[in-house]
Amino acid sequence: MHRPVHIALISMFLHLVAHPWAAAEEARPPNVVFIAVDDLNDWLGCMETHPMVKTPHIDALAARGTLFTNAHSNAVLCNPSRVSLMIGMRPSSTGIYGLRPWLRDVPEFAGLATLPQHFANHGYRTLTAGKVHHEWRRPGPDETHVEFEVAGPAGGLTSRPPEKLIGETPFGNHPLMDWGVWPPDNDDTKTGDYQVAAWAVDQITSSPEDDDRPYFLAAGFFFPHVPCYATQKWFDLYPDDESILPEIPDDDRAGSPRSSWWMHWALPEPRLRWLRENDQHVNLVRSYLACISFIDSLVGKIVAAVDESGGADNTIIVLWSDHGYHLGEKEITGKNSLWARSTRVPLIFAGPGITPGQDCGRPAELLDVYPTLTKLARLPGPAHTLEGLSLVPWLRDADTPRDQPAISTHNQGNHAVISEEWRYIRYVDGSEELYDIRNDPHEWNNVASEKPGLLHEMRGHLPAVDRGPAPGSAHRILTYYDGVPVWEGMPIGEDDPVPHDTP
Repeated sequence: MHRPVHIALISMFLHLVAHPWAAAEEARPPNVVFIAVDDLNDWLGCMETHPMVKTPHIDALAARGTLFTNAHSNAVLCNPSRVSLMIGMRPSSTGIYGLRPWLRDVPEFAGLATLPQHFANHGYRTLTAGKVHHEWRRPGPDETHVEFEVAGPAGGLTSRPPEKLIGETPFGNHPLMDWGVWPPDNDDTKTGDYQVAAWAVDQITSSPEDDDRPYFLAAGFFFPHVPCYATQKWFDLYPDDESILPEIPDDDRAGSPRSSWWMHWALPEPRLRWLRENDQHVNLVRSYLACISFIDSLVGKIVAAVDESGGADNTIIVLWSDHGYHLGEKEITGKNSLWARSTRVPLIFAGPGITPGQDCGRPAELLDVYPTLTKLARLPGPAHTLEGLSLVPWLRDADTPRDQPAISTHNQGNHAVISEEWRYIRYVDGSEELYDIRNDPHEWNNVASEKPGLLHEMRGHLPAVDRGPAPGSAHRILTYYDGVPVWEGMPIGEDDPVPHDTP
């Protein structure tokens, strides 16, 4: 006997209320808006890490979807992180650790289908603007591996002051090592990131009438990457005093081995000591926060465009950063560490099939983005093996157990293993750190010597494959063969002092 129609409809309604992803599973393939932010650490209002940061639009995006509060980059440098996410493989599996090589310059990976290519192979129109790949949209060696079908503005820096705003910096006075108010006319429209957002908005709201394919649109923002330039109105959101500084104890690295310095032995990013001696610490932190709020406003424009297009109910929005950034913590600025400030990143999913208003504290990796979006779009997997996990179970129920930790890597032999309670770091010389991240979120107390059993357990999660640098590797490469650390081709002697102000 058939149930009355009205009873069947009520039953269906109750099912959809209880299981909001069910309707999405019968719908047209979802659009994907893929927002990448360069060098954005966990300083977001929704992540409750910096008490003054103002990110209302990203916070609103998190509220309409699921925020992973314990998400981590698999590499702590732009190129290897983006390669890892875009192909779904660990840096320790590819050997891509530095700013070179580009993915397509490594013969064994030249033909892999990246995430957007996989969507293109299954009927999606793919579009990009700004910094998504580290090499932006460069084709492969045979000029056939076009990464996206449609390419918009390159973004990035569109203007610079006549001279660096902060003067000369150590380690070679790198031109990117600068921050402050720029441009001075308060006109955000001149910036590359604004142009990327404007282009994305236009693409979302004016899709071609003769192309009814779903789209995969990637927008990559350059800031808050250095130079941290923002117009005055964003600086005005933050006080110009020490109240904005992160808390940094005098012995911040007291429990860390000497080998922790090898991974950022001599870099253009100034050390904490230089910031303090040159009265630049407040200026840098304020500039970084100003850039975050500027980018937040652009994220808001893109999300608003999705809503205005009428396609919000069938559009997945994912926001991520390639790695974090130190603002003086552990005596450094920049990335290239295996502590939380460098590995922990925002990761937000919103849209059909995703439970809104969730914070998920289970470990997650950027490596998980590829299988997650593939699953949400109901696509088969690519030809190559993905090493991440689909996050769909946690997008539906944040309390779903997860036994696999997150793993971050910086050069061969240096890994962090992050669970819900612990961060374990293993350096290439065998030195170890262990932090109780629930009770010591700043990672000030290395308790490795107190937890031999836990150390043994965490070691079991280290990558089984730990390749040396891929052919053509360069820029921020550390090797350790025959007991000798070599940074950028230069051996580090046992008694060499840690560089602070000069190479």
